[in-house]
Amino acid sequence: MMTFQESVKICLTEKFATFQGRASRSEYWWFVLAVVIVGLVASLLGWIVQWIVTLALIVPAAAAGARRLQDTGRPGWWIWIPVIVSLLLSFMAPTMPAMGPDGMPVGAMPGMGSVALVSVLGIVQLVIALVFLWFLTRPSQPGANAYGPPPTA
Repeated sequence: MMTFQESVKICLTEKFATFQGRASRSEYWWFVLAVVIVGLVASLLGWIVQWIVTLALIVPAAAAGARRLQDTGRPGWWIWIPVIVSLLLSFMAPTMPAMGPDGMPVGAMPGMGSVALVSVLGIVQLVIALVFLWFLTRPSQPGANAYGPPPTA
């Protein structure tokens, strides 16, 4: 089993943008923990720092996720499905009108159609997140698979 430090070191240096091969559960989940901790700290430091951290960690996080999926026998490109659905949801989300000096909304309220669409996409995103949580927690396939030999740690 890989340690926290080994996982972070491997994912950020040796396999920063490596989408080929396989990643053990310990390698992946220790790295996810590190990304969550760094993300929380960055969010406390302001939105600019948070964006810089997000941009810096999106490639190694996606690469580790792809290798983890491949370790369970699933295609690594599937890791982009939740990312794409999340981006769609964020771009399609209706915005609330600005508040005027009197506390009343200035502008039009979002239509019910857009609210309904975003609600459906939100449910789809939740289902996809749960399915991927299940995929990423599955044990490694024993022996070599189409994506290479089993991870060493």
